[in-house]
Amino acid sequence: MAGGTIPVTDGDVLGDLDLFGDGFVADPFPVFAGLQESAPVHFDAATGLWLISRYEDVERILLDPAGFLPDNAQHAVTRLPIPALRVLARAGFSLPPALANNGGRSHTGLRRLVTRFFSAARVSAAVPLIEETARELLTGADRELDAQGRYDLAADYARLLPCRVMMRMLGIEEVAPDTLVEWSDAALELFYGRPDPERQVALAGLVGEFHQWLTGQVTDGAARQGLIGALREHRLPDGTPLDVPTAVAACFFVFIAGQSTTGQLIATVLRTGCADPSAWARATDDVFARNWVDEVLRREPPVTTWRRVTARDTELSGVRIPAGAELLLLLMGTGSDPSVFPQPERLCPQRENVRRHLSFGAGRHRCPGALLARTEAATALRTAATALPGIRLLDDDPDMLGLLSFRAPRRVRVVRRQPGC
Repeated sequence: MAGGTIPVTDGDVLGDLDLFGDGFVADPFPVFAGLQESAPVHFDAATGLWLISRYEDVERILLDPAGFLPDNAQHAVTRLPIPALRVLARAGFSLPPALANNGGRSHTGLRRLVTRFFSAARVSAAVPLIEETARELLTGADRELDAQGRYDLAADYARLLPCRVMMRMLGIEEVAPDTLVEWSDAALELFYGRPDPERQVALAGLVGEFHQWLTGQVTDGAARQGLIGALREHRLPDGTPLDVPTAVAACFFVFIAGQSTTGQLIATVLRTGCADPSAWARATDDVFARNWVDEVLRREPPVTTWRRVTARDTELSGVRIPAGAELLLLLMGTGSDPSVFPQPERLCPQRENVRRHLSFGAGRHRCPGALLARTEAATALRTAATALPGIRLLDDDPDMLGLLSFRAPRRVRVVRRQPGC
């Protein structure tokens, strides 16, 4: 059908689709199914984005960075008001193309540099550190369960574990983990949420602080090992040194992905595991824990969508889309595409194609920290299941983080199971 979307009737499951609405955030799966069946390429007037829902189309887009540009990947979803822009300007904030939003020649070298610090060897060597940090965070869980009758695996465990691991891996000591997480979470809400103008100004203040701290890390004259030191020494394809704003932009992406996004994955992994007593009992096994993480990544990944811009007129699923159109790739929806994953509603860690999901992207922009995130989540699950074997979920209907591209339970409150339950 030329020049538009496949029509959707008033009675369709889409209804008045609100990508930020409580109903969609709580249960987006009927919408994904409706889109894939009836409107695989659908223009959402509220956001100005073309929603792409089928696995085949999304994979094609991700594997063609020349035809589908990453330029809008980190643009603010909600227009920033002048007061918020002033706050960011005073902090010297900028996000030039670095990793997720970089389609130029410099991307290859930068991605290779970052990937080297999350190699299989480095991740394997970090497992004892992840285990130690996880056990430290869980030290007070039994005590809190006894004293308060409940424990929040999201706020007190999942939210902090990846931040502390990253700080130890990068040798960062001069800032509190809670502060780093607050900065990272603020950036996600500011750029991917729908906050009101007053909230945007407050978030801009936190994001400005984060950016200034990262700039200080990059420009600090002291010798620093690891990723930040390597960024200082990196050379662009023409031989010139990497400029400070681009180095900071690379750190901005890595720190957020390594903290907030991984913490969101861990929270969802723990919640789904606790919701299934048989899975929780088996999660002490490392192989099971790793496969469970991949099934959660398929069905409920923390990064639910990603954006692209068409470089030229194109066609997807029979729908013509003009050059310059902004696309929203429904990564979470692709994991429930029945043409690729039979019975997608079932969490089945023995699924033959369990790692075929697109939750880390694909191609040249695939997440360079995918192995670390997967390993941290599996270790977090295995450690919690071992330390807290007799727990169950307290809340059946959790409060969910619902940003355009990020989704996870804000709480995973658990209580002790009663005998016989």
